[in-house]
Amino acid sequence: MGATIRSVTKGILGVAFIQSILAGLGFLVAGLPGAGFWAVIFLIAAILQAGVLVLIPAVIYMFAIESATKASIFLIWCIVVALIDNVLRPLLLGRGVAVPIVVVFLGAIGGFVAMALSDCSWERLLSVGSKLFLAWLEPSGTSAAEN
Repeated sequence: MGATIRSVTKGILGVAFIQSILAGLGFLVAGLPGAGFWAVIFLIAAILQAGVLVLIPAVIYMFAIESATKASIFLIWCIVVALIDNVLRPLLLGRGVAVPIVVVFLGAIGGFVAMALSDCSWERLLSVGSKLFLAWLEPSGTSAAEN
């Protein structure tokens, strides 16, 4: 069970790091003042599963000071950064742990439905719950490590 929790934690941190690099590149290319600061704030928010909340004011700022074309391209980039979470998380969360992909998928979808604010707890709950359920189904005297 500890390996499952470590895998979920590493997956969340990995996705947040990748998203913050992509967001930082977008901030830098768009010419957003203080791009590094914005990227650090985005990283903290992404770890807390609320990275989108940093992108919204950045997009509003870009629409206020830049041309509509440049701001629209930045908006599209921010949407890609926000949605890449839904692709990377199932890939990274299942690495190294025998958690069924259905559980990882349901955790990602469950978090998406819950507006990504409680995504971390959804995945942990489903991963640990899956392990406990599979252990309960095993005949007595055997364990998952023996299989």
